Amino acid sequence: MNKIEAFKAEKDGLDIVRDIHAFAQQGWETISEADLERLKWSGLFFRKHTPGFFMMRVRITNGIADATQLRTLAGIAAEFGRGRLDITTRQQIQLRWLRIEDIPTVLARLKGVGLTSLQTGMDNIRNVIGCPVAGLTPTELFDASPVARQFTAMFVGDKAFTNLPRKFNVTITGCRDNCTHAETQDLVLVPATQLQNGVEVKGFNVLVGGKLGSGGYRIASPLDVFVPPEQAAELCRAVVLVFRDHGPREARNKARLAFLLERCGVETFRAEVERALGSPLSPAGIDARQDRSTDHVGIFRQIGHGLNYVGLSVPVGRLTDAQLFEVCRLAERYGTGEVRLTPGQNVIIPHVSDQKLGDLTAEPLLQVLRYDPSAIMRGLVSCTGIEFCNLAVIETKKRALDTARTLEQNLGAVRPVTIAWSGCPAGCGNHHVADIGLQGTKAKVAGRVVDAVTIFVGGKSGKGARLAEKIMEDVPCDELPRVLAQLVRYYPRKSAS
Repeated sequence: MNKIEAFKAEKDGLDIVRDIHAFAQQGWETISEADLERLKWSGLFFRKHTPGFFMMRVRITNGIADATQLRTLAGIAAEFGRGRLDITTRQQIQLRWLRIEDIPTVLARLKGVGLTSLQTGMDNIRNVIGCPVAGLTPTELFDASPVARQFTAMFVGDKAFTNLPRKFNVTITGCRDNCTHAETQDLVLVPATQLQNGVEVKGFNVLVGGKLGSGGYRIASPLDVFVPPEQAAELCRAVVLVFRDHGPREARNKARLAFLLERCGVETFRAEVERALGSPLSPAGIDARQDRSTDHVGIFRQIGHGLNYVGLSVPVGRLTDAQLFEVCRLAERYGTGEVRLTPGQNVIIPHVSDQKLGDLTAEPLLQVLRYDPSAIMRGLVSCTGIEFCNLAVIETKKRALDTARTLEQNLGAVRPVTIAWSGCPAGCGNHHVADIGLQGTKAKVAGRVVDAVTIFVGGKSGKGARLAEKIMEDVPCDELPRVLAQLVRYYPRKSAS
């Protein structure tokens, strides 16, 4: 039994919540190694780079929030977290620099606005992601966000789901424009149709076993299942419980659903899911996704007469408390107070009328968080990096920004290209599915160890998902602007996202 499995056998991770008040009184130094791991079940992450401080990951299902909730997060960051917030590629918010003494107050404030940090780390179902403009875009097959919320309500706080072999990532989307990196997920529901008794029914096709991280990008496999929206959450539940009961637990780097599928095969896994449901599964329908993809950055018509949604680029997903307060003000003044977060670490303000659109685009914040970013900045994504992450081996966010700005200055106008940074092989920056993916490493130059990257190209998720190809190793980060300038300038048009 590995160490984490031993910790879970001693005490369920969710039980740590009742100990937080005691930890707040006694101080972080008194927390055992096992309990530091279990705190991840409550969404709290101790970071060796910032001893005495914690990161908190807040669950925002499908990336849909409102100004009251985000203003609360901005207030927490301002009062307790040095004014720092990060949007993640799972459409949620990470708070930093939190002391254990302040966590009870923080949790109470989250609860007061309907937010939670539960089960956002370790061996749990992570934040369920979906199209950030679900219910808004006229190009979707249907609004799948109610299914994401229904499934989330099933597992958050339920110990039946808190002892999985490893983390479990889920995407539920009705978007036809491939905006969620669906094939990287353990469980994926994508839009599909099926002819039933001569009538076209809208629903989902199901894919399983996608992943990034150890072993690289494994593209999720079709499960040969079609499910209507009203049955989708129950199907998700069954898939997770089969993984819980049969997934490998010996080695942490071989415990994802992908490795169970390698061992038993997709057909056997499908039969187990069918057995768990207690009813036969319908074969897959017709995939309704288009070949194109989008990040929803820009100004777009939404459903509803004279309404628009405005997608704002947030460079590497990092916000100050002041910027998030301002996003909330703009959402209330020009929209309905609703705010959406995207898998590309960006922000969307929906429900903006034609009459108010011009005034919104003239707001000073939109000169920083632009709706019309450069081709380089628009596709820029970065994980946390060594600044806060225990796994990363290089600094990413600042370096990504500096490199992108150098490319902007030196290249001028270029074709859109996605550049994604991950500080380690875990791939939290989704570098395996970017046009250009950068994975942090170390290299020796003139006898000195320096930050470097391995460069991948041609990765893609969506209907035509493909693995990125490694083309360069041990490229010193100081040389990246020169190396990337050639890649970006000559990146093939047909491969750009």
